[in-house]
Amino acid sequence: MSCVRRVAVIAAPPVSMFNLAIPEMLFAKVDIDGAPGYETVLCAPDPGPVATTGGLDLHVPLGLDAADSADTVILAGSGSYTDPDPRILDALRRAAAAGKRIASICTGSFALAAAGLLDGRAATTYWAYRELLAERHPTVDLQGDVLFVQDGQVLTSSGYAAGIDLCLHIIRTDHGAAVANAVARLALVAPVRPGGQAQFTRTPLPPERGVSFAATRAWAMEHLDRPLTLTDLARHAGVSVRTLSRRFHAETGVSPLQWLLHQRVDRAKELLETTSLPMDQVARASGLGTADSLRQHLLRRTGLTPSAYRASFSRLAGATPAVSAS
Repeated sequence: MSCVRRVAVIAAPPVSMFNLAIPEMLFAKVDIDGAPGYETVLCAPDPGPVATTGGLDLHVPLGLDAADSADTVILAGSGSYTDPDPRILDALRRAAAAGKRIASICTGSFALAAAGLLDGRAATTYWAYRELLAERHPTVDLQGDVLFVQDGQVLTSSGYAAGIDLCLHIIRTDHGAAVANAVARLALVAPVRPGGQAQFTRTPLPPERGVSFAATRAWAMEHLDRPLTLTDLARHAGVSVRTLSRRFHAETGVSPLQWLLHQRVDRAKELLETTSLPMDQVARASGLGTADSLRQHLLRRTGLTPSAYRASFSRLAGATPAVSAS
């Protein structure tokens, strides 16, 4: 039986419409055995018309008490990030005291920091505001050029589309890789961008701007069961290994082999969730080689052994997945 998780998204005026839309768009696409996986509600300090950064007003029907009954509280980015509403800070502190999962998108991290929830925690924000956050809240362990960070019950993401990566990470944590990948496909976004992937900031691109390795990445995804090397990838792309490594990192924020390992682990997770293949076959099909290698990489990535991961996230009929606390 699926357990519907309640997500409350706080709109702090003037709220970013894009930030506000991301959680509803993604969580609404989660389907668990024919039932919704999440109920997403919007709330604000003052229910009713809420100003947006685009100059429009949105009608938000619920007050901040909606966050008290949620499993996850997400604060969307706002134009008032330097002066957060004290009522929002109180709601965030109540959520933290109750052990709820708390997340921010873009400049929402400033309110989390003002509420004291980021003291001593690893966190991030949109690169353009990183110095200001560090200056105002020096006790935050501010991470550099990353997409999102999770430290215990608190998650923070950088700007704009990184909120998509954060929400997919939450879905993957709650329901596994197969469900998160299905949502990503429906939303037409990349299913896996590691949280440590770089934000695309002021780092200059190499001069040859016409080269893209999207076709090579797609080819590699179809051949994950093979022992692919940098030479194999470069040969498919028709470039040197040196050019591949430089341009691939510029496009994705990670090296080709880091990207490949992440895809292999994600493929293994999906096979564990959707098949009853023995562990050695899962390892071979995902290109991880052996059951021992599968166990090592999955433990490092998820904290679970392959057997425990399958027990928690199996999508097979008749399976009884373990239910973890929200």
